[in-house]
Amino acid sequence: MKAGIHPDYREVVFQDVTTDYQILTRSTLGSKETIKWEDGNEYPLIKVDISSASHPFYTGKHKIVDTSGRVDKFRKRYGK
Repeated sequence: MKAGIHPDYREVVFQDVTTDYQILTRSTLGSKETIKWEDGNEYPLIKVDISSASHPFYTGKHKIVDTSGRVDKFRKRYGK
């Protein structure tokens, strides 16, 4: 790799603002905010709106929104 052209790859904490779920991982993103982690070190904090802890698909609360009867039309056409 060429020196000086790649972003800094470091440990950061991602926090889901809706569920307060936090995960420590590595990223090139940076932030002015920091948080003290369980190991006693401070890491940059990246706040996200949706994570696997709040996304309906991953939590099992996924619903099919059918406004024009498309699902019923499909079931009639292709069977149950």
